[in-house]
Amino acid sequence: MSSRTLRAAGAAILLTAATVLAGPVPAHAAGSTLTVNVAAPFRPVTHVASGGLYALAENDRPADSLLYPIHLRNIVQPAPGVQQRPNGQPPGGDSLRVAAQAIRAGAGMVIRMPDIYPTFPYQWVSWNDWMSKVDTMVTARLNATTVTNVEAWELWNEPDFTWNTAAAGDFNAGWTRTFQRVRARDTVTPILGPSITGWRPDWMRTFLTNARNTNTLPDIICWHELNHTAPQIAADVNAYRALERELGISPRLISINEYAWTDEVYVPGIETSYVAKLERAGVEMANRAFWNEYGTVNGLTVNNQPTAHWWLYKWYGDMAGSMVTTTPPNQTALDGFAAYDPTRRIVNAVFGNESGTNSVRLTGMNALNGQVRVRLESTPDTDRFTAVSSPTLISDTTQTVSGGALTVSVPNMNARFGYHLVVQPTTGVPSFQQRYEAENASVFRAQRRTGTNASNNGYVGGINNSGNFRTDSYVDFVVTVPTARTYTMAIRYANGTGATSTQGLAFNGGAWSTVSYPPTAGWAQFGTVTTTLNLRAGPNTIRLAKGSPFFAGGTGFAELDYVELT
Repeated sequence: MSSRTLRAAGAAILLTAATVLAGPVPAHAAGSTLTVNVAAPFRPVTHVASGGLYALAENDRPADSLLYPIHLRNIVQPAPGVQQRPNGQPPGGDSLRVAAQAIRAGAGMVIRMPDIYPTFPYQWVSWNDWMSKVDTMVTARLNATTVTNVEAWELWNEPDFTWNTAAAGDFNAGWTRTFQRVRARDTVTPILGPSITGWRPDWMRTFLTNARNTNTLPDIICWHELNHTAPQIAADVNAYRALERELGISPRLISINEYAWTDEVYVPGIETSYVAKLERAGVEMANRAFWNEYGTVNGLTVNNQPTAHWWLYKWYGDMAGSMVTTTPPNQTALDGFAAYDPTRRIVNAVFGNESGTNSVRLTGMNALNGQVRVRLESTPDTDRFTAVSSPTLISDTTQTVSGGALTVSVPNMNARFGYHLVVQPTTGVPSFQQRYEAENASVFRAQRRTGTNASNNGYVGGINNSGNFRTDSYVDFVVTVPTARTYTMAIRYANGTGATSTQGLAFNGGAWSTVSYPPTAGWAQFGTVTTTLNLRAGPNTIRLAKGSPFFAGGTGFAELDYVELT
């Protein structure tokens, strides 16, 4: 059996018998309604679940043109010097060798350390061997001074399945020893774990108790949601939060760095259900599970072309503004996720996992009362080897929003397909997105904050660090423009220092310039400065930084609300 097949078999044993035996719940009852409350935003759009395990490979695979539209939030890649041979493939996807492409795409990266071993489950050698490997990996990362997007070290993967207790001893003791070894050389990069096969409360309680008592708590908590566990995600996250409180542990960011089983990960309807539940649960980042070939964003691309699944994540990537509340009829069938961009007054909703004629009920759209354009399209259930050049248009009509509400009927749904609904004004929509909210951008070592004075009630503050490539603070905006020319870029900012502050500005990996921010009335009290950029047609990556490689560092402090191109 392949290494991934072994993993599937082992992980299944560790999950509850009821979950394993149940399998995916058939979704076939027509007449269901997904409710989207556009007036109920609950978090900024950050494309939480647009990530993948072993998503990228060396030599820019897949091409940048396929990465920009899906707005990768995070990738999990093998350790420097990777020896892992997934499914018998040659070792590949070395985190430090794919980092430049991930940075261009705005993606953060987690380094999976045990992938220094060639086989899965990992074949333990000795503690001296492991400690030597840890030292080598950390040294390689510390020498990669242009790699700024590492969000965490993942110390081990699926220890409830892969840890050799007979040879290596108790995992919790091993965690403590490995954590301390990494921290002896790298005191600042966050650590992620324990990365168990699924939510296991007793296992997690034992782990967290030891980690708390030994001062080795992970900065980011991680487990997997794999074997048809989408309906359990909300309950699992709630159970983890309760466990934190019980043990007196401060809230951690949550990573679900593998989601969707072998018979789910290539089914747009089921993928939609996972994304919806991960967004609503408030996780920080989530990654499509790896089952087959690396360097394809887990089946989103084939031979540098999009598959059916890519279109679903491209729709996700189109979202801007705030995620808004979606309410499915239950947790096992029709579900979806949605966003509202108040600047352009565009609602994007992605849904699926139900068959027959169903409906999407949109409420809270008072800003869109009157005639609106309603576009509906789908992407099919095809395998990872079939390129799909475009989604299928179902309808493009003009409808009326009354009292802030609209119900859209969706006939003849296929439970395995993904569906995309766009509602926007019939006139006055700009030909391209001009305003990019900072809280929607890729934010490194800074904080997304809320404030009533900010556009979309969100901004980025705490852009404070410079002088260390592991902790530099910056915000990367991936913007798309229709033509190559000079654009004026307005930057809305706040500066409560009482003196002029500066940040570095660079785009598409080019030379640095300096942006000056005169004082404003206070923090979260915004003003505007402008500059000009010569952008290429299509996607461009714009960085505003307090600190970054090849930039001497900004002065003072400034918060960012948005950038706007004209």
